[in-house]
Amino acid sequence: MKSYHSLRDIRSEIANGQLSCRQLVAHYLHNIKQKPELNAFLELFEEEAFAQADAVDKKLASGQAGKLAGMVIGLKDVLAYEGHSLQASSQILNGFKSLYTATAVQRLLAEDAIIIGRQNCDEFAMGASNENSSFGPVLNADDPTRVPGGSSGGSAVAVQADLCLASIGSDTGGSVRQPASFCGVVGLKPTYSRISRYGLIAYASSFDQIGVISKSVEDAALLLEVMAGSDEYDSTVSHRPVPAYSQLLQSDKKYKIGYIRDCFESEGLDAEVKNTILGVKDMLQEAGHQLEAVEFPYLDYIVPTYYILTTAEASSNLGRFDGVKYGYRSENATDLTSLYKKTRAEGFGPEVQRRIMLGTFVLSADYYDAYYTKAQRVRRLIKDKTDELLQHYDFLILPTAPTTAFRLEENTANPLAMYLADIFTVQASLAGVPAISIPVGRDANGLSIGLQLMTRSFEEPQLLAFSNYILDKLTVEA
Repeated sequence: MKSYHSLRDIRSEIANGQLSCRQLVAHYLHNIKQKPELNAFLELFEEEAFAQADAVDKKLASGQAGKLAGMVIGLKDVLAYEGHSLQASSQILNGFKSLYTATAVQRLLAEDAIIIGRQNCDEFAMGASNENSSFGPVLNADDPTRVPGGSSGGSAVAVQADLCLASIGSDTGGSVRQPASFCGVVGLKPTYSRISRYGLIAYASSFDQIGVISKSVEDAALLLEVMAGSDEYDSTVSHRPVPAYSQLLQSDKKYKIGYIRDCFESEGLDAEVKNTILGVKDMLQEAGHQLEAVEFPYLDYIVPTYYILTTAEASSNLGRFDGVKYGYRSENATDLTSLYKKTRAEGFGPEVQRRIMLGTFVLSADYYDAYYTKAQRVRRLIKDKTDELLQHYDFLILPTAPTTAFRLEENTANPLAMYLADIFTVQASLAGVPAISIPVGRDANGLSIGLQLMTRSFEEPQLLAFSNYILDKLTVEA
């Protein structure tokens, strides 16, 4: 069976009688079992997926199917799905099964999406390479000696390797966009609050956002359309009406676009990545769009601000995992204090422990004002400057990542180098604006290069339409 690029392709074959949802599930399960070395899935919902497929086939036959009928998706292991294991790729939640379903997941099921399994990720979504999972690293399907990016590495590889049509991930500082760039797929982080976070395991609550990884912008738009909207279970979610994103993908407007000069002058930016993104810039200029270099004076402060704030929030959010209520409990404890200490020391991996300790440090009485309060002020400066630029420009473009996929274990001994992999993605997260990564080329090693676009809050229709336009132009020129 061939590889499918979009739900439109699948629905066309179903309508022609060439394909059924049951056959589609069998196709993806076959692919997953053929490529176990990629380690993209932690668990397959095989029987359940076939049962869902049969139910959707009946709905399709009777003309009563939902918007996502024929869409086979995977869930990053941070999203609650009632009755299914939920671990955040950590031993601290070993044996835990979710008691309810995340709002976003429930909305997907209501529109007849078929969930095929639970996907590997960096433990508690903390990482840029998917090497921090307690279930082992995920491998990049283009080159198994390289990382897929993180933290949604399993989700990105599953789409890249045709193990499912789309994946639902989470993006705290680039965890959907950066792996999408490394794996040559589309990664969308919506505006903060656009999708309910109810049922998403919290890493840093003021940053976390459910996102989409897909092969096409059209599918990303459709999934966003289904998941977005108000939710009584999440007090931070937006109550704005949800546009029909999938119907708004045509764009013939000439845009004013800023490209952040500081990013292209960054010492860590790979030359092939730089030249590829600048090539897209030139193509857009030739097509009549207005592109101008803009200054963003806070680039050097983005990564430290992000890590101070997210580790602080993580140290608070992860305090609930103590061995008392659920999940892993140390067998070596002798009293309540040792139960807490040993459970957390044995259950959390090194990177999660590092971030909890950093967060506890910056929240301590002696350092709260020096670090946490100051970082909050810098976050406001970054947000205000980003919003100011987006008042003058329809989009900001920049690389998604400074390099293509790096080699396994290349940065594991150097946390700072690993953290700098997020340098171009965390701006949108700090500002809360929507951003997308789209594949725009490959380097000499055949590794994917992603272009990132940011736009104003809740302007996803414009962001998706323009992304679709760029990919169409690149296809034509190729």
